[in-house]
Amino acid sequence: MDELKQDLAIANHILFDRQVLDAFGHVTVRSAGGDSFLMARNMAPALVTPDDLVEIGLDGEPLRPSGHRLYLERFIHSEIYRARPEVQAIVHSHSQSVVPFSVVKGTPFRAVCHMAGFIGCGVPVFDIRDRGGDGTDMLVTTPALGRHLADMLAGHAMVLMRGHGSTVTGGSLKQAVFRAVYSEINARIQLQASGLGAVTFLSEAEAHASAVSTEGQADRAWQLWARSAEQAHRSLLQA
Repeated sequence: MDELKQDLAIANHILFDRQVLDAFGHVTVRSAGGDSFLMARNMAPALVTPDDLVEIGLDGEPLRPSGHRLYLERFIHSEIYRARPEVQAIVHSHSQSVVPFSVVKGTPFRAVCHMAGFIGCGVPVFDIRDRGGDGTDMLVTTPALGRHLADMLAGHAMVLMRGHGSTVTGGSLKQAVFRAVYSEINARIQLQASGLGAVTFLSEAEAHASAVSTEGQADRAWQLWARSAEQAHRSLLQA
């Protein structure tokens, strides 16, 4: 558990350092037993330490209440873990380049580079109005909304959230972080390429083969990103 907590703290720092998370957003990892997950208390990801992590059950409530404030959208994670036993880690972000694809109809978010093959030929878009009506604060703050999001995600690795951001899943913490980072990179490339002309996207077969190839090397990216992020984290705490 100690190693898992250390890795989750590092994942928070990486995602901030890679400009996927800012003061908001969160990353979680399923516990070894499978019926709970680790998540930071309600705080900025860049400041998270292993001591800030809370174990949360699949009902979205802490196993050992401590009085700490929790993230309002922890039900994103609890309901996806409940619905998808193979998912071991989740990143929810408001990644700037990804958000436009959640609000423009007729322009699907697709894999344009081999590093983002997991995106495939498009990802579903969760619209909170469909279940929460017109007048929500756009946040997934109840189990019911979390279940609706999990249903929209279905068998995909990623789901966009209209006017909000995205949620990315992985079979490991390193894979989920890898996918979250390359979701942002793919979005930047797709936005840039679409300004030049018609875009040639990866085919479904190319996307699958690329995902198998690149994600098998996620540890290489983790080692680099972790070193950079931990240096930045130490500097931030000393400031």
